[in-house]
Amino acid sequence: MNESSIVNISLLQLGLSFTLVIPVLIILYRWHLGVGNAVYALARMLAQLLIVGYLLAFIFSEHNVLIICIVITVMIISASWIALGPVHQHRRNLYGPAMIAIVVPGVLSLFIITQGVLSLNPWYEPRYLIPLAGMVFANAMNSVSLAAERIQAEISRTSHYLEARTIAFQASIIPTINSLFAVGLVSLPGMMTGQILSGVSPLIAARYQIVIMCMVFGSAGLASALFLTLSRRHYKKDVFK
Repeated sequence: MNESSIVNISLLQLGLSFTLVIPVLIILYRWHLGVGNAVYALARMLAQLLIVGYLLAFIFSEHNVLIICIVITVMIISASWIALGPVHQHRRNLYGPAMIAIVVPGVLSLFIITQGVLSLNPWYEPRYLIPLAGMVFANAMNSVSLAAERIQAEISRTSHYLEARTIAFQASIIPTINSLFAVGLVSLPGMMTGQILSGVSPLIAARYQIVIMCMVFGSAGLASALFLTLSRRHYKKDVFK
């Protein structure tokens, strides 16, 4: 990627982008839908991205494997915690299954992509490993979250675990499957768009995006299935009753 081909965004221009959120905030306020939560979310987004920007700049310059492992560990711990938001009252019982479900397919996917497809040397090249880890763990997190929410709802309506599991698994991968249908037709995904804006050939960017979509589909589906399998004994103990 050629950094010189990227348009630099000044602070003034960055502030201009926030004019896009003002109409939505006004609607939330006028319709009494809790504008405070939206403002808080925007503030957190701004702070988190600015902080992570400085943090990644430091990590990329250091190439320290220990720091990279710590960052990935934080990603996993955070993803496992956030994934159980819809069933937060059962986090103590389901945190272990959620973490295993996110870690196993996530690490497997990263290994195949970084060592088999990209052949990174060293294997912990941060400019590749950290963004890829963020994508794979985030999608596994979303899949587990949807599976946890849906199986709780289904298990409260029926005592048949296998039926509830099937419905929950199907629901958890709908967003991923929809993204497969839409990619290139409805939208250009973030990674592909970023590469094109950076001057990379659209043909090369498309190949990278295919790799990413396969990684996302595999890790999300496996994470959901693994979580539903590992958490089965909790349903037998009537955790959700």
